Amino acid sequence: RRPWKLVFKLTLDEENDVYVFRPYFVRDEVEIPITKDIKILTVNPIWFYYNNKLNFCEFPLSYAYIKSFIDEDLEIRVQKNEYQSFISDYLAKLPIFPYVEFPPGIEVTEINEVTGKRLYLEEMEDQLVVSFSVLYNDIEIAFSYPNDEYLHYDTASRRVIRVRRDRQTEEELRQKILETNILEDTPGLFYASFEDSLDWLFDGLPELHKQGFEILGEEKLVRFRVNRAPANFGLSVSSETDWFDIELALTFDGIEVTLEELKKALRSNKKFVKLRDGSIARLPQKLIEKLTYMLNFGKTEGDSLRFANYHVTFIDQLLADADQKKLDGLSQEKLQKLDQFEKIKAYQMPEGFKGTLRDYQKAGYDWMNFLREYGFGGILADDMGLGKTIQALAILLNEIKKNPKKPNLIVAPTSLIFNWLQEIERFTPGIKYLVHYGTRRTRDIRRLKKYSLILTTYGHVRRDIVLLKEIEFNYAILDESQNIKNPMSETSKAVRLLNARNRLALTGTPVENNTMDLWAQFAFINPGLLGDLNFFKETFMRPIEKEQNVQVASSLRRLIFPFILRRTKEDVAKELPPKVENIVFSPMSDDQQKLYDKWRLAYKDSILAEIESQGLNKSKFKVLEGLTRLRQIACHPELVDPKYNNGSGKFDALMEMIEEIVSEKHKVLIFSQFVKMLHIIRNYLDEAGINYAYLDGQTKDRQAQVELFQNDKNVRLFLISLKAGGTGLNLTAADYVIHYDPWWNPAVEMQATDRAYRIGQTKKVFAYKLISKDSVEEKIIKLQDKKRELVNSLITTEEGFFKSLSKDDIIDLFD
Repeated sequence: RRPWKLVFKLTLDEENDVYVFRPYFVRDEVEIPITKDIKILTVNPIWFYYNNKLNFCEFPLSYAYIKSFIDEDLEIRVQKNEYQSFISDYLAKLPIFPYVEFPPGIEVTEINEVTGKRLYLEEMEDQLVVSFSVLYNDIEIAFSYPNDEYLHYDTASRRVIRVRRDRQTEEELRQKILETNILEDTPGLFYASFEDSLDWLFDGLPELHKQGFEILGEEKLVRFRVNRAPANFGLSVSSETDWFDIELALTFDGIEVTLEELKKALRSNKKFVKLRDGSIARLPQKLIEKLTYMLNFGKTEGDSLRFANYHVTFIDQLLADADQKKLDGLSQEKLQKLDQFEKIKAYQMPEGFKGTLRDYQKAGYDWMNFLREYGFGGILADDMGLGKTIQALAILLNEIKKNPKKPNLIVAPTSLIFNWLQEIERFTPGIKYLVHYGTRRTRDIRRLKKYSLILTTYGHVRRDIVLLKEIEFNYAILDESQNIKNPMSETSKAVRLLNARNRLALTGTPVENNTMDLWAQFAFINPGLLGDLNFFKETFMRPIEKEQNVQVASSLRRLIFPFILRRTKEDVAKELPPKVENIVFSPMSDDQQKLYDKWRLAYKDSILAEIESQGLNKSKFKVLEGLTRLRQIACHPELVDPKYNNGSGKFDALMEMIEEIVSEKHKVLIFSQFVKMLHIIRNYLDEAGINYAYLDGQTKDRQAQVELFQNDKNVRLFLISLKAGGTGLNLTAADYVIHYDPWWNPAVEMQATDRAYRIGQTKKVFAYKLISKDSVEEKIIKLQDKKRELVNSLITTEEGFFKSLSKDDIIDLFD
């Protein structure tokens, strides 16, 4: 099983005073002369029969070198005075010479120290082939040579030199070659395909050269000839009012790369470019990113690229990396203004604005003015409850004062349209507005243009885009702009068709699912800023989300940072009161409204008849029954009709709020007086896979649910029955409170809100009351305000509140 070696021995025949030259099989101390008596079975490889066994011999050369010794029983005899000529004229010229062993008496010089290393480069079709040799003094041995010893005849000194190879050092050198990321075919022979070989020629080969490897053959390369000169990158920038024109100059050692050549290389995802002299240059990685952005963000105009003004930050980065730069006066002015992103000036508040903006809200107003002045769109991404609506109304009033004849557009979810109207009446009552909503909405462009402000819903924009895109708006503002996060949806496509000089998006959650949400919103506010959709997916989305590439994420952040303003509750906590209370009005869905009107009319007639016949006091149970039924329909018609499945306006508004609050990592208490309503909410959360805690009168382990909500960061919602959890709980983990349905006595709601607003609470608390528009709920709120003094001083029960109602109050509730 152990192989034999084949050697050629020059031995001294002392009896005849001659040298005998013959091949031998050698293993350990055993030597077998190769004569006609050896039974050779196969020749490549050599298997022979000896001592009743099959034996194997390792010999890389041709069998022909031993054939005559077997077939003709050849024996070569050399006179002592002729051995020098025999070695120099015969043996040293044959491939078998390294396999020769000499007897004592013939001088053999030994060397064993590696003195050099050498690489040979050649190209074979589409591959680069690299072979490795080592030097022992002037003797070169290919690493692939199999023997540990190597014989060499020095003709000048007429000496035989034996090299005993330093295998450890040779192996260390081989490892250094492998560390440069080149593949090995057989030991000492390396190769690389075209693309990989170019990387190796630019990185690996220079590194090996630094380490002392001698490089041979590179000058003969044709397809693999590289130009290692550094890239020289120059920019020439000129501009008009709304755009920049950029001409680039890219050279390697004076050889120019045209814009077309550059585009061809980058669009094929190549990092190499072929120069006009036939050599190949490599684009620096940092420059590839910038140039790829250039070609995708800019529009080709002859030999230059045109960019929109909002790419000013990107152009500033490009200039920072340019070796030469040339700018016209307007471009210099625009880029100087870029510095002001960090120091936005204060703008005057418009006349007619009712109320006062908090400092951070005024900063938001100034920021939006800044965007308008420089022609940028932006995303106001403050946390829910920080007053995005107020800030937007301030900028709108300012614009309407300056351009009263140019209409503005607000697009909002249906559930928030009436909140906008409420805020308009409160802060900017001077704005002339039109609600473009419902089946009776106008299709007359001339009429729409008469209003300073048009409010509509995403659904109506989608259906009426053919009409709306014909109007030149001053401002188009999207509220809850995450509604367009799917760029392929019809709604998203529709809003991108709107014609507006200024564009704003309002959202507490600019990114809900992935970076695609961001692209969709930027495609509206600053079209083209992030390139087309495919470019964005490949350049940003995939590296950031799948590869967690921090550098790419940083590049994206630099591109968008001037156009997003986000403040969290924690950022502005000092400016907020301890508790902020809001009322959110939501219109009922069409089917919900029909059902509500049907029951309202039925109860109105029967209650009036009963009051007339029995008096107000004796009719109170009928009144309470009717009010309860209407309140349930206003919450969700499923409370009175289990088969109902056509939606609820208020329920939709709640789901939008939950989505935003959870994505902002806040915690919220959701109260309802109707346990069945909590079940409806709970079923939705189960289907959506959203974690929550739950408490009603049937909950046995109340403390376990409290601790779950207080301590588990993944549980951000707590559904609570008002009667079961309105008192006695300490829930300081919550910083939002939502009352799904109002009740007569505000004190009960206040007690529930104070489950979050207690000693130990370190965060500001936002409380929201959800009200169905044009329902009994809205009238209860009005009655509470009307009887506020009575409520504060006397009323502590629902019974007490009912006693304070007059006949006119009750009739009004059912009108």
